[in-house]
Amino acid sequence: MAPRTVLAVLFDGLQSLDVTGPLEVFAGADVISPGAYRIRTASLDGAPVRTTSGLTLVPDESLAGARDPDILLVPGGPGSLRPDPRLVDWVRERGPRASRLVSVCTGAAVLAGAGLLDGRRATTHWAYCDRLAREHPAVEIDPDPVYVRDGHISTSAGVTAGIDLALALVEEDLGRDAALAIARHLVVFLRRPGNQAQFSAQLAAQTAHREPLRDVQRWITDHPDADLCVDTLAARARLSPRHFARAFRAETGMTPGRYVDRVRLEHARRLLEDTADGVEEIARTSGYGTPEAMRRAFVRTLGTPPAEYRRRFRPATTP
Repeated sequence: MAPRTVLAVLFDGLQSLDVTGPLEVFAGADVISPGAYRIRTASLDGAPVRTTSGLTLVPDESLAGARDPDILLVPGGPGSLRPDPRLVDWVRERGPRASRLVSVCTGAAVLAGAGLLDGRRATTHWAYCDRLAREHPAVEIDPDPVYVRDGHISTSAGVTAGIDLALALVEEDLGRDAALAIARHLVVFLRRPGNQAQFSAQLAAQTAHREPLRDVQRWITDHPDADLCVDTLAARARLSPRHFARAFRAETGMTPGRYVDRVRLEHARRLLEDTADGVEEIARTSGYGTPEAMRRAFVRTLGTPPAEYRRRFRPATTP
């Protein structure tokens, strides 16, 4: 395979892990398959930049002098939300020339500002999805996935999601065994597909203010196989079903039904990943009742049936 050049864009106020995480993946790939990737970094004027953690990064060159790369990586951080107009102009001109245009975290704001995400589906850190959607209505923002690939443009969620995306690119180039070897070396799991949620159901939802509703949230998590219809949950909170449904949504940001769906899916995923329990037993203990009901939930949300999910994302057992 001819070497693929990776160019990481540097600017003041970037989040260091958004750059170093993906670059460690590509560097690891170069150890497994020498010459697979050639890594370069560049800033607007070729000058050192200061990251949010206080680290100073010294680029290899200036953006003006950089050759068109195969993979152009734009990191996130506060500097990407208030980018230098020259940086946006450079990305607008040079981004389309890259075989793959990649953003990490709020680096998507730079791509959107350059007009490169118009008409495309994209993601970013969950805390900035609403802002990005509001400022760039021509972009279809999906707040859930770890990363989104739309044509040659890939956007990823916050921080470590850049590692997930880089591993996916390496897997595409060099195969699963190479990506798995890199993941093991970095002590991260090669098990997060792009359409896996950025965070758990408990983190996705806000914690309710009132104790009765918080108790219901805990009850759902601890008893996914119980009767979790609105009437039952409302009785536990000592509220009428209508009042309960309205209060739950107001305080958590999602309906009781959606919260239950997410908790059950998350519970089933953990059992598929971490146990040898059969699909029928997992479906029962996760509250689906039947394997077919669980299969429909997995395909609808994750795009893959439970058996395939287990095959792909359960870590290998060490003899």
